[in-house]
Amino acid sequence: MPATATITNISCYQFAELSGLKEMRARLLEQCKKMGLKGTILLSTEGINMFVAGVRENVDALVDELRAIPGLAGLKPKYSESAEQPFRRMLVRIKQEIIAFGVEGIEPAKYTSPRLEPKVLKQWLDEGRPVILYDTRNDYEVKLGTFKGAVVAGVDSFREFPEAVRRLPAEMKKAEIVSFCTGGIRCEKAAPFMEREGFEHVWQLEGGILKYFEECGSAHYDGECFVFDQRVGVDPGLHETASSQCFTCQTPLTAEEQADPHYVEHVSCPYCFKTSEEQQRENLAQRHAAIRQAVTPLPGSVPYDQTRPLNVPEACDHATILDCLCHVMPHIPREQWLAVCEEGRIVTDDRVIVPAHQIVRAGERYLHLKPAQREPDVNADIRVLFEDEAIIILNKPAPLPVHVGGRFNRNTLQFILNTVWHPLKPRSVHRLDANTTGITVLCKTRHFASFVQPQFERGEVEKLYLARVKGHPPQDAFTCDAPISGEAGKLGGRSVDAEGQEARTEFRVLRRDADGTALLEARPLTGRTNQIRIHLWHLGFPIIGDAAYLADGEVGETQTLAVGDPPLCLHALRITFTHPLTKERVTFEAEPPEWAKSH
Repeated sequence: MPATATITNISCYQFAELSGLKEMRARLLEQCKKMGLKGTILLSTEGINMFVAGVRENVDALVDELRAIPGLAGLKPKYSESAEQPFRRMLVRIKQEIIAFGVEGIEPAKYTSPRLEPKVLKQWLDEGRPVILYDTRNDYEVKLGTFKGAVVAGVDSFREFPEAVRRLPAEMKKAEIVSFCTGGIRCEKAAPFMEREGFEHVWQLEGGILKYFEECGSAHYDGECFVFDQRVGVDPGLHETASSQCFTCQTPLTAEEQADPHYVEHVSCPYCFKTSEEQQRENLAQRHAAIRQAVTPLPGSVPYDQTRPLNVPEACDHATILDCLCHVMPHIPREQWLAVCEEGRIVTDDRVIVPAHQIVRAGERYLHLKPAQREPDVNADIRVLFEDEAIIILNKPAPLPVHVGGRFNRNTLQFILNTVWHPLKPRSVHRLDANTTGITVLCKTRHFASFVQPQFERGEVEKLYLARVKGHPPQDAFTCDAPISGEAGKLGGRSVDAEGQEARTEFRVLRRDADGTALLEARPLTGRTNQIRIHLWHLGFPIIGDAAYLADGEVGETQTLAVGDPPLCLHALRITFTHPLTKERVTFEAEPPEWAKSH
């Protein structure tokens, strides 16, 4: 061993019927910590498995302690040395099995297959004896090295071993087979299992590859041996090699692979490196899976008790709570609000019931209790188009409200995104109507939102919509600059108002179809509520499927459509703004829906 080596490493196992595991665990953990030992000891009713390192005299003291336990007298550690402690801490754990296999009836403490000493195997291989060497280890271990000509199980974990054995060719059942692994423990179960599956001549290499290295060196072996500590690999002299292990995918890496430009410590290696496009696709796939989980079932479809706040406005100062409710939500009949009060569903923050005649003051806060609420279904097929450290770009489906309001509290885009991106709460920097599909921009933090949102307010964001309308506009390109009311009317809608807010939208006809409809491009240069819908309604070309702004100039009775209703034919196609991180102009586009494609 190198003269500088000061740490002794041992690995060993013993199948034995053990009891009193909790007391044994506590005693061993206390003793190991006192002696400065680090590593892992696994205890089970079927035996012990351990990897421990420390000063030699303390390691020997631990081995003596273990050999005094009934059933462990024959413990035979394998020793190696290293310049540094390969383990970070000391763990003693109780497991169902000391080597996870999951097959009933395989009990090495009662029966194991015949053992083959390493020197005997070398002699057989020197003589050219027809024997099959069967590597029972995981693929990532085999990557660093194995016996020349060995048959590899081809598994990612030992639990997959039974199926790997069942895939072996039938003619192998008559052959002489020597199974091997790192230290021999897996073969204690692998070899008896193979016998049970009809393999007639199965040996297990005593002490595994490590004992073979100790007694026979590199003869008939290519490469090094993967070990389960920070050394990663040891050579046939049992010296630590230059091999490392990828922090991300756990693949063992040779010195040459660590020199690859795709190897970035703690980030990637040649086997898991992904281009930015590949990483983006993988990330989006994970997001979509998380969204599907969050909306199955729809969060608002399961009845729940809802609490809605009511803040008393200045206009209701010294009014009754009943009058206040009617003022704030006039679309609900007074008789209905009276019934709510009489049922005790208007309360204070402390859950004190507020009678209908109670006088309220401006600024006070009350709660409206709505038990066992079930919200209308929505379309939750949310598609993530792009995501980075700052922004999230979605293709929003419809009908799907963005924010809480009216009948919708949990079946909203914001609630779903908060669930998927928890603990982040993505911030929508603009708004699409519940019935409008297409591009939606969100920021991951308040800081990024404070950079993006003002761009909308300053008119620096370029937005392009598609709309299918009733009628054929006579001009191929036209503009509407009718002002829009700032106050909400029926169902929260707006209308053209000479005293309203400035609004301007540019339109271009893309196609006039034989069914009397036309497909338009719409560029809103201002950002008023329902602006495109109101301008087209005002011009006499209402959008197909609009349940609020009707063809006869009337306002409908529905704001949010139901799932299965004919869609509102308005789609946010494209958006361009300045990215909050790169400070460059970026453009995102959502695929047009079916109604916008050629008839």
